[in-house]
Amino acid sequence: MSWLLVFIAGFLEVIWATALKHADTFSDWLIILVLIAVSFILLICSYKTIPMASAYTVFVGIGTVGTYAAGIFFGEPFSGGQIFFLGLLLAGIIGMKLFTKEKNIQSRGEQ
Repeated sequence: MSWLLVFIAGFLEVIWATALKHADTFSDWLIILVLIAVSFILLICSYKTIPMASAYTVFVGIGTVGTYAAGIFFGEPFSGGQIFFLGLLLAGIIGMKLFTKEKNIQSRGEQ
């Protein structure tokens, strides 16, 4: 469940980071601020069972890869070299997720 929170938080980061370029009105900025707050709250909640360094690394990686892909979608220039290193980054993100163990949380009073 905690990894799901990280993935949702990362997806929200892609949305708000991409929206920064297109925000023109007060309501746009308000929506972006709400998305930032929600994404970080979800990330912080994931820290209960996932080590902070791993959760944050995956969160930032999702944001980086997703925002880069959104930039390409919106017509920003890219190169083969950038795509290669983006693939390496994606491999690292997947590796961090696969090799990180979650902590088991016990209810109070249980042993």
